[in-house]
Amino acid sequence: MTEDFFTTYLQQIEQQGNLRKIPSEPAEELIDLSSNDYMSIASNRSFFEEFYNQCDKNGIYMSSSASRLLSQKQKDYDALECLLKDLYKKEILLFNSGYHANTGTISAIAAGNTLIVADKLVHASIIDGITLSRRDFLRFRHNDITHLRTILSKKASEYDRIIVVAESIYSMDGDICDLNSLVALKEEYPNVILYVDEAHGFGVRGKYGLGIAEESGLISQIDIIIGTFGKAAASTGAFTATSATLKKFLTNKARSFIFSTALPPVSCLWTKFVVEKLTGMDKERKQLLDTSEYLNEKFSAYNGNIRSHSQIVPLITGSSNKAVALSKELLKRGYIALPIRKPTVPEGTERIRFSLNAKFRKEQAERLYAEIKDII
Repeated sequence: MTEDFFTTYLQQIEQQGNLRKIPSEPAEELIDLSSNDYMSIASNRSFFEEFYNQCDKNGIYMSSSASRLLSQKQKDYDALECLLKDLYKKEILLFNSGYHANTGTISAIAAGNTLIVADKLVHASIIDGITLSRRDFLRFRHNDITHLRTILSKKASEYDRIIVVAESIYSMDGDICDLNSLVALKEEYPNVILYVDEAHGFGVRGKYGLGIAEESGLISQIDIIIGTFGKAAASTGAFTATSATLKKFLTNKARSFIFSTALPPVSCLWTKFVVEKLTGMDKERKQLLDTSEYLNEKFSAYNGNIRSHSQIVPLITGSSNKAVALSKELLKRGYIALPIRKPTVPEGTERIRFSLNAKFRKEQAERLYAEIKDII
């Protein structure tokens, strides 16, 4: 096998400052502002100890040893799905990751005469799901409801179904979609299926941590909600919240569900424990939002028209090399804040993306801002 093509590609992206490497685990304790541990649960040993102490040690299974449809170990999956069903008042189907949930759900439901219309900035897993569906696909300008309305007015009569896809909180810019306007459009066009990915909203927003949909009072009006456990819930896996009919359909058609070994039952046991805790962490959610609002305001002078309103706080550097240099300098000063580069974000909007967490206090944010001003 010749590797010339691959070597040349790697050399090119290294010259552009875009070569990615798996980071080493730091030898010292640093302030981590790049993980998605939004509610500071993954770094809280007391959570683990309480979970472990309450577990029936004889009832813990480390592996499902089969796909969900073939596994004989179902009680932990059922218990987690029942908890989420009670919270969302929707049927729940578990997936192995947010990537699995998006690729499996979208590629399955985009059946027959379907058009998919997605926000320009939706996550790569959504794009991959759309690609796998092999259905017609259009994008509307980011958070531009007028552009989406124009597309629907032109295309609604041509398709049996139109799946409109958005994220509640966008993973790179940290801004929030206008769910009220999306729901209004869905009511105007009865063949629209509204699909909202709450990956960065679940656990963080809403009275019980169910996301922007809960915060907006719109859970019942959204056809499909995707939530993930690998961020605020400090676990692994994801879920689709939808109708009974669509859950049954996905159980039979979502390839990422059917053809994957199911999550370890112990992960579902832990996730259920965490989600029960999350529903009562409104104080921590408010604290996180307050700190986020402070830092977003401070960074606004650097960010042009990008305006975050969440715990995802970008600082635009404008080039990969500048983002890498700033990240290295922050590391020297005790912060893990990794660069986000092309092609993850468009050229010219390279950045440091700060992912804030509940234990990162406003006074720490003030010190961070002072450090950044000193560097740049």
